[in-house]
Amino acid sequence: MILMNNVTLNLGVLASHEGTNLQVILDACDQQFIDASVNVVISNNSDSGALKRAQHSNVLAVHLSAITHSNEYELDSVITETMLSNQVNLILLAGYMKKIGPLLLRHYKNRIINSHPSLLPLYSGKGMFGDLVHKAVLDNNEKISGITLHLVDESYDNGPKIAQKTVEVYPTDDITSLKNRIQITERKFWIETLKKICKKEIDLDLVSKQNGVF
Repeated sequence: MILMNNVTLNLGVLASHEGTNLQVILDACDQQFIDASVNVVISNNSDSGALKRAQHSNVLAVHLSAITHSNEYELDSVITETMLSNQVNLILLAGYMKKIGPLLLRHYKNRIINSHPSLLPLYSGKGMFGDLVHKAVLDNNEKISGITLHLVDESYDNGPKIAQKTVEVYPTDDITSLKNRIQITERKFWIETLKKICKKEIDLDLVSKQNGVF
């Protein structure tokens, strides 16, 4: 297990697309709003906006995917080694569209956080992401939706919940309007939660125990 004996977070970020959440996190680190630094950004997409944002911020940006490593174990191994060699003590999934490998999970037990655009356990599991989640929320005439930040385990969207934030669903909402409002909330919520982790107001090991994971 990776220990966090001090409040400084050395972040490793996994992202697949534009990296809008990554940018908010980079800005919060630069502005010292949170006691953290982004040490490395890894993307499975060589042309992702996330890698470009990392490079622009002088953060190590690495493309690792089935293209660079066709063997799943080797890919898992090199991702893990990249995190470890860059002194990462907390991993954030910022729109990362790949399942996390067992080696990374083992080395970073209770130290990998994902954001899901619903109030888990609702609208979760394999294949439930992005617009598909928002469509399901609207199709079921939900009055509220929101964001869940949770620890990552071997199953999709199954890890212990760290924190949730609700977002009202309006009668006039379509997928785009609901998604945009949730994304605005999500960006703020990432920083609020990371700040609480820095200040030890959230103990990730305690979160895991309270959710029945030992």
